Amino acid sequence: MGLALVGLAGIYVRALMFTPIERTQGPAQKIFYVHAPVAWAALLAFSVCGLLSLLYLMMRDRKFDLMAAASAEVGTALAVVMLTTGPLWGKPVWGTWWTWDARLTSTLFTFLLFVGYLVLRNALTDFEVRARFSAVLGVMALVLVPFIHVTVYWFRTLHPDPVVLKPDAPSLPSVMLVTLLSSFAVCTVLYIGLVMQRYALAVMQDVREEEAAGGIS
Repeated sequence: MGLALVGLAGIYVRALMFTPIERTQGPAQKIFYVHAPVAWAALLAFSVCGLLSLLYLMMRDRKFDLMAAASAEVGTALAVVMLTTGPLWGKPVWGTWWTWDARLTSTLFTFLLFVGYLVLRNALTDFEVRARFSAVLGVMALVLVPFIHVTVYWFRTLHPDPVVLKPDAPSLPSVMLVTLLSSFAVCTVLYIGLVMQRYALAVMQDVREEEAAGGIS
């Protein structure tokens, strides 16, 4: 994870100093190199949580629940960055901090759903009940992730169309595209590192709880 943090710092040195300023948006467009990759990592985290939640409901294996919870925690933290950098970019470009369009509203709803997911996990003490209810929320959120992606095609929105995942070809100059894709890669590695650390802590806590329960009994 330390390597990913170093890579992240290097990406933004490249973005600020060696990547050209976009002609129409100006210096504010530089936020794009953190906003889009963090948004990708957050939605990846929510998707992984949903898939692991589905596996838990099917197999009732505790490791799937603990890994799903770890991914949800990391994804929620990344979503905070996503929802913060978005308005910082939007204000100078769109002229407004926020608009209740389909992309932004569905993203905010998904974030709040995962906040509820984490609150639910902290509120319930029985492992089976906590894992089952959390898994249902995780699967519900999984349905929202592809919907967030297609909102810019289905609805009128201020949010720009994807510049990488396009039917024809990316619409960025090559130097900007290299910076963006490098940031995507670093944010993905950072997500994986954070989830692995959080999962290890969750396993240790789970073992301690089992030992404590065994001592009481």
